[in-house]
Amino acid sequence: MKSKGGIERTNPLIQRPIDARAHRKGVLLMIGASLCWSTGGILVRNVVLTDSWEIAFWRSLFMVVYMLGLLAVQHRSRMIERIAEVGVQGVLAGAFMACTFFLYILSITRTTAANTFVLMSVAPFFMALLGRIFLGEQVNLRTWGAIAGALVGIVIMFHAGIDAGHSLGNILALGIPMALASNVIMLRRAGTAVNMVPTVLLAAIFATLVSLPPAWPLTPTGRDLAVLWVMGWLQLGTGCVLLTMAARHLPAREIGLLALLETTLGPIWVWLGIGERPSDLTLIGGVIVVGALVANGWMNQRDQTNSI
Repeated sequence: MKSKGGIERTNPLIQRPIDARAHRKGVLLMIGASLCWSTGGILVRNVVLTDSWEIAFWRSLFMVVYMLGLLAVQHRSRMIERIAEVGVQGVLAGAFMACTFFLYILSITRTTAANTFVLMSVAPFFMALLGRIFLGEQVNLRTWGAIAGALVGIVIMFHAGIDAGHSLGNILALGIPMALASNVIMLRRAGTAVNMVPTVLLAAIFATLVSLPPAWPLTPTGRDLAVLWVMGWLQLGTGCVLLTMAARHLPAREIGLLALLETTLGPIWVWLGIGERPSDLTLIGGVIVVGALVANGWMNQRDQTNSI
């Protein structure tokens, strides 16, 4: 396929041999993203605001400021050009990412946190399935086994909070992994040809504009603003940037698996931060999840080493 300038361009996702170094980089980036996201629980616990829409607004607004600064430093006078380069796929990726922000807030205020996290944890299945359908990414039995093992751990962690009620909240929670998987597919389709980090800025702008009307009037305290600044810059902003960078190097199925670290580590930070100790079943489930991820990662690394 040729671009307008007559230069031949190929889809970087098709028939490209595995680059072990790039794969390791992608894994580290995705682990970093999950670590950032996993701090959400402890940060929310330190916010006095009870209006979920106002929390979403301030977090998104601070994220806009963070991304504008980051892109300005990276691209200087070419920042607008870089944002425009993401095209329609980038706009869609940003919209899907913004959806995950809202669906999380709306779900967790309408159902139990346990239900939300359990339903979020099906993300690996959606990512593997959509990656297979739209990108032709193969999913071997070992990877399906790792996904299944990790999900068993998640269910064990939160089974005490699962109930038959809260139907609307549960449906909204199920939308989170669907939106996240759609975002990753858009990023993967762009491959390495286009820098898709600006899509995080677009997601933050979409989220800010949508959340302002229902959040008005705004009533934050100084402490709230400090915590929400950390959420916008570190927990959400940096996490989403790292995800976007990782998508250049990892298949969708593996991104989904590594994203489960967020659900596993979240309760641990709450335990360490405010002394809310997870139950024994939560700890057992966490060990199973981490074990499944480590085993899958080790076998992938072994396969790559043997293929060299």
